[in-house]
This record gives sequence, C-alpha cells and structure tokens, in this order.
Amino acid sequence: MSVFQSLPGFREFYPEDCALRNFIFNCFRRTAETFGFEEYDAPIVEPTELFTAKSGSEIITQLFNFEDKGGRQISLRPELTPSLARMVGSRAQSMKKPIKWFSVGEQFRYERPQKGRLRSFYQFNADLLGDDSIEADAEIIALAIQTLRNFGLTCNDFHLRLSDRQLWMLFIKQHTCDENCMLAILGIIDKLEREEEAKSMEALEKVCPSMGEKILGDIKNLKSIHSLEGLRKFFEEFKVPSAAVNARIEEFAQLLARLDSFGLLDFVSIDFGIVRGLAYYTGFVFEIFERSGQSRALAGGGRYDDLIGKLGYANLSAVGFAIGDVTLGKILEEKNLTPKLLKSIHCFIVYTKKTAAVAMREMMLLRENSVGVDYCLAPAPFSRQLKAATQAGAKYAIIFGETEADASCAVVKNMALRSEELVEFPRIIEVISQ
Repeated sequence: MSVFQSLPGFREFYPEDCALRNFIFNCFRRTAETFGFEEYDAPIVEPTELFTAKSGSEIITQLFNFEDKGGRQISLRPELTPSLARMVGSRAQSMKKPIKWFSVGEQFRYERPQKGRLRSFYQFNADLLGDDSIEADAEIIALAIQTLRNFGLTCNDFHLRLSDRQLWMLFIKQHTCDENCMLAILGIIDKLEREEEAKSMEALEKVCPSMGEKILGDIKNLKSIHSLEGLRKFFEEFKVPSAAVNARIEEFAQLLARLDSFGLLDFVSIDFGIVRGLAYYTGFVFEIFERSGQSRALAGGGRYDDLIGKLGYANLSAVGFAIGDVTLGKILEEKNLTPKLLKSIHCFIVYTKKTAAVAMREMMLLRENSVGVDYCLAPAPFSRQLKAATQAGAKYAIIFGETEADASCAVVKNMALRSEELVEFPRIIEVISQ
C-alpha cells in the first residue's frame, strides 16, 4: 500500500506550525494597519501572460504553469505585484490617492528547494501607489523596518541596505546607452555577491566586449562607497553630468533626513551593492539582511513607477516591498522571539452522565457569547476531566455535579489559583469574565 508524502518544497502546517504562522501573519497585519494600509487579495491563479509581460519570457522556467480545460495558459502566482498592478490600474481613476495596500498571501515558484527557499511560501506585500514623492519611499521603508521591530528584532539583528537605480543607470550610461545592455549589466551587478568574479567578468565581456575588466573595476569602486559625499566625488571624477547627479543626491539626502526624523537611521546604510535584479525598478531600492554571519535576506523592495503603464494602464507611480515568512520564521525561532503558542481555552466543562444535558446547554450559551469552551466528548471521572482541563490550558473549570445542577448551580474553579466558587447558572459568564 502506498504511503503518500507532500510534494518537494511544500510545507505541512500542523497545529503548532499553524500557530506560529498565524502569529507572524497577525504581526504583519497589525503593523500595516498602524501605518494606514488596507488589506487586499488577488487570485492565486493568473494568466501566464501577466507575469511574462512584467518579467519577460525567461520567468516561465520559474512558474507552475499549465493549460487549463478552457485552453488558457495560466500559472500559480510567483509574486503579487503584477496582480496588484492590474487591480489598481483598472480602477485607478476612481481611487483616492495615495493608495496604501497590503496583502499576506501564498506564492509559488518552481525552483529547486533549498535552505530558506521553497516552492510554496507566504509573503507580506505592502505598496504605496499614486505618490512619487521621497516621503512615499520613506514611508514604505519605515513600514518594512517597523514590521521587523515589532517582532522584537533590533538594529543589532538586521540592517537595511539602501541603493538607487537612477544613479546606477547614470553610471552604466558612461559605458553603454543600449537599454538591453544596461539591464543586462544591472543583472550582473545584482549577482556579484553570489558568483565568482571570473564568471561576472565573462558575463560583462559578452555584454561589452573588451571592456569587462574596466567596467568591473568601476563597479567595485562604486560599491565601496557608503556616503553621499563619497558618491558626489565618485561621479565628479567619473565625469557624469553633474546636474542629474546632484539632483539625485539631494533627493537621497531628503530620504535619509526623513528616515532620521522617524528615528530609523541606525537601521539604514548606503550600499550600492544592492541593485535589485528585476527590470521594473526605477528609483530607490533596498534589501534587508540579518546581521549574523549567515547574512540571510529578510525583505526587499523599491520604487517601480513604470510597471502599471507597461501592463497597458495609465502610468501610476508606485513603491513597495515584500517580506517572506520562511527565513523570518527561522530567525524568530533561533532568537527565541516566538511566544508560547500552545493551545489554550478559557473554560473547560466537567460533567457527569446525569448532568450532561444541562452542562451542554450552559456550554452552548457560553459559546454563543464568544467564550472559548472545550470538554471531554464522553463523561469520565472528574479527576480525568480536570487533568484534561489542565492540558487544554483552561483558565476555569466549570463543574456540573448532580447536587449543584439540581440547584441550577455549578462550581467554577480557577485553575491557576485553585480556588472554587459555587455560582448560579445566570452568573457564570460574569464570574469567568473577571
């Protein structure tokens, strides 16, 4: 007889695992709501074209894609941004700006399962649309940082690496003006920290023949800079048009000033090792990493002002980020930042066969009043039922003995204090609510 197992890269959530997942999701939701964001959701299955229009045909290899019974090419969503762009784009004219939305949902990617990366995972996505100001970028960055802080993580646990695609594009234009080559170079830069230098050099030579060594050296120099003044000097020496550079550095300074006013600057560092490989980013980009030796990525995002227009709708500015649950959950457990997520119930009913009818009636009255109540499905000795109440983490045991039930009363036992009180049925809710 076959023994069935879950598919590779997919998780099973037993009650204790589901409790941890819900703890994480609840923190996502509470934090987003304190920033004035509203929750939304989108279909798990979308037309494959929605994802290829955003990321190119090469994304097909990462999709769970297939043809449905109607002959349509569809895919399980690998991310939520394209769905968000479609939803907002279709109603943008009638929506109040800025649009501040968040979602907590499951995504799917067909890739080799490995540590921290699965084929099924959940993400917290937050996006601010319809506002192209620096303040909007700061608000999104603040939400990303505060979300992690609300789990108990501090600036000793993680840091946000902040970069800018506009300055990177000004840099790359000094080597090539071909848009495809520029995007290819950005993709190479994005992988520099994960690939051997020889492989990066080979990739640069393919894009810009005989210039790979020079470009790689210039990239390293830019990546080594971690101050606005350093950026200014670098671009002056590199002979990049000063007006564009100075304007962008001034905006960079405004962003840092707003984050400083939030009290969040200790979490942020200027780091041009970050470019975000996806082609649709247009401005400031960032990634959040833990500070341990493993330096695992926790979140990433940035500004993407052109995406909604590229999907065929009117242009609408946008900035956002995503935090995955897999790595975050592991870090919280490692740092003992998850509360005891044991099952607990407010009341436990203890009864006999003769008092079952009245006990069940009173129990349902409690449940109708939103009180959590459990009980042994079949009568058992009181000692066994009280043991079950302790195992359930009940605050109160409500004991329906035969003498008490005949007098329309029950013994309410405080399990922590081990105190007991004889209570008439109408007052049970009052007593257990104290």
